Amino acid sequence: MTDEPTRWPPQSPTPTPTPAPAQSQPVQAQPAQAEPARTQAQPQGPAGPDPEGLSRFVERFASELVEAGVPRMPARVFAALMASEHGHLTAAELGEQLQVSPAAVSGAIRYLSQVQLISREREPGSRRERYRLHDDQWYLSFSRRNEVLLRWENTLRTGVVALGPGSAAGQRLEETLDFFEFLRREMAAMLDRWIEHRDKRHRGQRHGERPHGDGDGDGDAG
Repeated sequence: MTDEPTRWPPQSPTPTPTPAPAQSQPVQAQPAQAEPARTQAQPQGPAGPDPEGLSRFVERFASELVEAGVPRMPARVFAALMASEHGHLTAAELGEQLQVSPAAVSGAIRYLSQVQLISREREPGSRRERYRLHDDQWYLSFSRRNEVLLRWENTLRTGVVALGPGSAAGQRLEETLDFFEFLRREMAAMLDRWIEHRDKRHRGQRHGERPHGDGDGDGDAG
């Protein structure tokens, strides 16, 4: 018999040890971060005038006055005074706002003073002059127009007498006279209604009421 080499039973591979599952570490709760404090909105005071809007208004209002026959620089100065918070400005303040020379301001002030649209006054504790709108500016302006109408009526009467009421020219003057008399009477009555309307409006403002009315004063006329 032939000797056969001894065959060893195959050895099974050494099993690779399976690593034990790592023990999960307990997750530590992170401390909650405090939310940043919210800044509370501070109450806003009354907003000041919009410089661009103010400038646009002054130039637009001045243009309307120019269309009505007021020279341009006096119209700009008057519009600036109308839009000023207290109704008065110094020459330096007017020059700075309108970007014009002191000479231009001086000429405009002279014109507005002559037509009685503004008045001069001294600044308290200063030698500087400031220029102020009149109280009841428009009431005074239209009241003075009544005085002008009255003078025109007197002059027209002399023309009617000189030309004769029977002539065509005399009749023309007489109708003009009648128109001015009618306008003056109606203007005076309208200004009286304005005083009543203004006083009623001021009383409402003192009591926190909003004035109502149409464009005809108190709305009770007619």
